[in-house]
Amino acid sequence: MQTDQATRQPVLFIPHGGGPCFFMDWNPADTWVGMGHFLRSVASTLPRKPSAIVMVSAHWLEAQFRVTGHARPELIYDYYGFPQHTYELTYPAPGAPQLAEQIVQTLNDEGLEAAVDPERGFDHGMFIPLKLVFPAADIPVIQLSLRRDLDPAAHLAVGRALAGLRDQNVLIIGSGMSFHNMRAYGDARFTAVSAEFDEWLTSTVESPAQERDELLRNWAKAPQAYQCHPRGDEEHLIPLMVAAGAGGGEPGQKIYSETVMQTVISAFRFG
Repeated sequence: MQTDQATRQPVLFIPHGGGPCFFMDWNPADTWVGMGHFLRSVASTLPRKPSAIVMVSAHWLEAQFRVTGHARPELIYDYYGFPQHTYELTYPAPGAPQLAEQIVQTLNDEGLEAAVDPERGFDHGMFIPLKLVFPAADIPVIQLSLRRDLDPAAHLAVGRALAGLRDQNVLIIGSGMSFHNMRAYGDARFTAVSAEFDEWLTSTVESPAQERDELLRNWAKAPQAYQCHPRGDEEHLIPLMVAAGAGGGEPGQKIYSETVMQTVISAFRFG
């Protein structure tokens, strides 16, 4: 039985910033301020407090889809060269082992090979943005890996398979970056490049679902695609595919956009 549309959770694709950027000094000091304000505003836009969160992070890749199954996952400080205090950040959100098993069963039933990882912790693609979105850390969270082949069609299919969770008051979030070329951040030559790709991405997300999925499957044909997500390193875009799949037939919309470090970065919502 489906919930009323007014209380069904949307699906989000959000930027998680650069490492622990929101919790340290930066130069210029206001580099991440706008993105931080956006993330802190997200919870107020939801129809109700989620009973659980499924987080698809760009920072977990496996040969096949994996789901965190630990009841109390530890944090993985998978960033390097930052101030010592950023390795002492906490986010004690519980896991949800039963939901993890349900997700794995659903994916396997759809022919998408998946398994529970009973030991995997939460990486920074999860805990850094969620410290801003839900700072109380009182909502159970499951992380879903990307598949290492980064096949857009497979990740759209995963999203479609998990869409029913939204009717169980589960919030599905793709955590990545709409622009992610490490060599380009801070380079003014990439402002126009990133804006052109962002314009395509926004138009795609806002297209009817069937057209949207077709365009996302073929995202590499987009203008400036590999300038914005270098070939083989597109893992920060792929969580958007899961989000779009979980969005089903509902329209997508841009909910945040800003030029950060000379590049255009956006967030999107479905439903």
